[in-house]
Amino acid sequence: MLPHFSLAVWLLLATVLVQLFYVVYYFLPFANRPPEPAPDTRLAQPVSVVVCAHNELENLRHLLPLLLKQEYPTDFEIVVVDDRSTDDTFLYLQQLAQYYAQVRLVTVSNTPPGLAPKKYALTLGIKVARYSHMVFTDADCIPATNQWLLCMQAGFQRPTDLVLGYSAYTAEPGFLNKLIRFETLVTGAQYLSFAWRGKPYMGVGRNLAYTKEVFRATRGFASHIRSLSGDDDLFVQDAVAQGKRAAVVADPIAHTLSEPAHSWFQWWRQKRRHMSAGRRYRIADRLRIGTFIGSNMLFYGISLTLLFSRPDWVPLAGLWMLRIITVSTTYQRLSRRLDDPLPGALLPVLDLVYFFYYLALGISLFLYRTLRWK
Repeated sequence: MLPHFSLAVWLLLATVLVQLFYVVYYFLPFANRPPEPAPDTRLAQPVSVVVCAHNELENLRHLLPLLLKQEYPTDFEIVVVDDRSTDDTFLYLQQLAQYYAQVRLVTVSNTPPGLAPKKYALTLGIKVARYSHMVFTDADCIPATNQWLLCMQAGFQRPTDLVLGYSAYTAEPGFLNKLIRFETLVTGAQYLSFAWRGKPYMGVGRNLAYTKEVFRATRGFASHIRSLSGDDDLFVQDAVAQGKRAAVVADPIAHTLSEPAHSWFQWWRQKRRHMSAGRRYRIADRLRIGTFIGSNMLFYGISLTLLFSRPDWVPLAGLWMLRIITVSTTYQRLSRRLDDPLPGALLPVLDLVYFFYYLALGISLFLYRTLRWK
């Protein structure tokens, strides 16, 4: 005979089992996969690095020297799109291009009405890129090592059309920084492990590569050119719909690093923009992601209900312990594999805060959908 528990306890158990499925099938196998083989330098092909910048002078002064120092065995170029900058970005890039033949400058003076500025700028950069293989990053990122370009381009040595990389945030003091890095880890665990299992659905523009053939096959960003977000995830959605294949390159030497938001409001605006593209995902992807997110939120919602039901405290405590152990073990393993360590004792707290924050973001997007770009 099954023990006599309330319906809420059985629902709570169901949410834990769903999360265990994601852990066992997606996250832990991805975290425990063998290291990626060293890139074969003999197979390296010429590549274009494309960067868009809007008033990013100081960031470009940090990024471009690191790109120029990449150890790459054959030709590569750096295409920088100066997107309507009003600082001294143009002068800096113009001077740099005079000294380094690898640096090429594209200038955008205005964006046609109704088009997303970054997507328009990226389109112009892609059109002038010399090479079929292209690697993308943002002006406010830096490569983690001088092997970044070689490792990302090595993804094309497999039968693939897109290469999905991981982009971490730098570690700084404070709870907000840890929460941002935890959110990045959870998101990375999803899109990288799903792609590794043959279910790619997104990438991040801070560390992404694809070919010109893929760009032409999807007609660029045509299906979402008026949407401010989605130059990375919606593009991957379109490419996968065209039957294009995605590879994962997620070893730490192939990462990029970004400076995180320094205020809750800044991160709130950033996450609203990123989440707004989700409603355009394919149904299968929305179900896969939504089931994972929803089961976590439902776990916390049911738990709050059971806190006021004395007879159910024992099963509640047992399921909480099971989930805490699972969450801590899984995310610690993922954080080590992705070289983005977080305090183990804080992981259950970060998980709790993150999913309530996610719920608040979802409600905000439902009630107020207006987004702004730079």
